Amino acid sequence: MLITHVVGARPNFMKAAPVLAALSRRPQVRQTLVHTGQHYDANMSEIFFQQLDMPAPDLNLEVGSGSHAQQTAEIMIRLERVILEGKPDLLLVYGDVNSTMAAALVCSKLRVPVGHVEAGLRSRDRDMPEEINRLITDQLSDLLFTPSSDGDENLKCEGIDPAKIHLVGNVMIDTLVRLLPRSAAHRPRGLPPRYALITLHRPSNVDDLPWLSSLLAALAAVSKDLTVVFPVHPRTRQRIAALQPGTLPGIVLLEPQPYLSFLAMQRDATVVITDSGGIQEETSFLNVPCLTVRENTERPITARLGTNVLVGRDIGRMQDELRRILAGEKKTASAIPLWDGHAAERIAAIVA
Repeated sequence: MLITHVVGARPNFMKAAPVLAALSRRPQVRQTLVHTGQHYDANMSEIFFQQLDMPAPDLNLEVGSGSHAQQTAEIMIRLERVILEGKPDLLLVYGDVNSTMAAALVCSKLRVPVGHVEAGLRSRDRDMPEEINRLITDQLSDLLFTPSSDGDENLKCEGIDPAKIHLVGNVMIDTLVRLLPRSAAHRPRGLPPRYALITLHRPSNVDDLPWLSSLLAALAAVSKDLTVVFPVHPRTRQRIAALQPGTLPGIVLLEPQPYLSFLAMQRDATVVITDSGGIQEETSFLNVPCLTVRENTERPITARLGTNVLVGRDIGRMQDELRRILAGEKKTASAIPLWDGHAAERIAAIVA
């Protein structure tokens, strides 16, 4: 059996690494890894393969940046040739980036079965490009591997055959469990004992410059109580530069961090403020308070059982929640079913 994995962006790598490893222990399975090049900066791509102990991609399509349509179309054009030449028995795709949806569409037309790892997540916000990618990928997939039971329910409500749906748990947690002990040695130097860790990259937050300016001012105000550490996504850095703020007093701006460094920063943070989906999951597992600067989440289990609080675009709400956290009134996470470090093994068993 030949399985082709397609990855394209930083979140995919943490999800694919444990699946590649689990399938490598199946003697009947051969694997190829295709990187679309959607993320091509070294800090966003190459170093992740090294730290996650992933094999080097067999092929990099080197698609690079562009509009959603340009990027998706270019991935489809370049990947179609790869699939026709390689003739895989199964394509595995991960998460909700453009590479995921483009690969699923190519293979569905070529009648190559598709498996979607992290299927069934829904924010119900079609202004998010990722939501469109999720919806299309799940409709085209033959195997749908869900991280939590809400994903199963979402898929059944959309008419997906229940026989295709497999609740396996969260593969990102597999990677976290394996590498958390190693992360301590990669903790950036100079971090204070208490700090707020910030990540922002979604268009709703960084493309709206008046809102971004207000948010940065609010984060600077947080620094009166604890240091604010902000590894800045390349997209976000461009938008901050457009504001021409000069320096941001009280905010420590860093380059994007490799996986192990960022994992250590999450583990030790007093609070994480983010608009990322995966970080909502990781902080819940680590029992670190998380404030999500979004009106909705495709990972509601992190708010129901985890440490996540949706504060939306409400500065006052964010400040109130911060005060509670600093006063010791933080949420305590419960164990989320099947987030146990063995999701990839369950996927490998089903595939084999």
